[in-house]
Amino acid sequence: MKVLAAMSGGVDSAVAAARAVEAGHDVVGVHLALSRMPGTLRTGSRGCCTIEDASDAWRACERLGIPFYTWDFSERFAEDVVEDFVAEYAAGRTPNPCMRCNERIKFAALLERALELGFDAVCTGHYAAVRPGPDGGLELHRAADDAKDQSYVLGVLTADQLAHCLFPLADTPSKELVRAEAAERGLSVAAKPDSHDICFIPDGDTRGWLAERIDLTPGPIVDADGHAVGEHAGAQAFTVGQRKGLAIGRPAPDGRPRFVLEVRPKENTVVVGGRELLDVDRISGIRPTWAGAALPEARTGEWFDCALQFRAHGEIVDARARQLEDEAGGPRWEIEPARALRGVAPGQTAVLYRGTRVLGQATIDTARNARLAAGSDA
Repeated sequence: MKVLAAMSGGVDSAVAAARAVEAGHDVVGVHLALSRMPGTLRTGSRGCCTIEDASDAWRACERLGIPFYTWDFSERFAEDVVEDFVAEYAAGRTPNPCMRCNERIKFAALLERALELGFDAVCTGHYAAVRPGPDGGLELHRAADDAKDQSYVLGVLTADQLAHCLFPLADTPSKELVRAEAAERGLSVAAKPDSHDICFIPDGDTRGWLAERIDLTPGPIVDADGHAVGEHAGAQAFTVGQRKGLAIGRPAPDGRPRFVLEVRPKENTVVVGGRELLDVDRISGIRPTWAGAALPEARTGEWFDCALQFRAHGEIVDARARQLEDEAGGPRWEIEPARALRGVAPGQTAVLYRGTRVLGQATIDTARNARLAAGSDA
């Protein structure tokens, strides 16, 4: 099989490529240049798109004896990931740029070009598994290492994309074994620290970075009843569940901390309240996709049992869900967790599971708090 190995410059992608070579595939390595100004990206080990990472990817391919190329995807990355990130915050939502990168860059733009060039599959160092389902179709499953499992950020993959994905690290019990294998293979990235944070924000200061790209203007901070309790420097810089940075002068009547309950960018208003008002008992998800075959209930609108995860490496809770039609006639998901959840924000991704299988994902549009809903209906 002709395989294109996506080489981030990290240990996971290097070992994944090595295993693909060892399995007898015809492997070509490619590193994605996601910025035309790499100096603006993180340096050292914190990012995954720097000049140092490109050099590490090249050295890994040299060691494996496979061709290496760098592809410039900076324009598409800027449009589909960075600009989307800014637009979502400007609309008062909390996006996950890694989800967008996987969806629109690594498994859309990259895979499309790979197939055009005659490759059969794209190989990455993600910790997830593609397995045949009972109907013979392919399914996405959690990896063997729960601590490193990345099936959540791959929940955007469709059945057609799964057919061209290769995840050689799926059954590896731990990251330590991957590092040990890299050392045995003589790969220089064996001890390289993991990348983390948002690669296109140089210093990790998301609020400061957004302030340069969004017109932030002062506005009111109000409580759940609409009473003004303070002032903010820009509503779009806040996210649901946030506690720090509110700078409210007077304490709450009960003396307890306040948290961001809602961001209203059109009104330039931030709504705050007690922790209990963050409890969410119903979620509406838009633009849902199925990772493999859709469940039969998707056609009937019946409830189906599942498990819900709404942030990478976050908690997993039992839930039930159903697929309905939105106002435009497209699909949407209604999800009810078995217990109230906190920190759920519009813009996040809700990924549904059944056992180890990833059913699919949707972008959270609304998250209802029963107490606030009861108050608005009164």
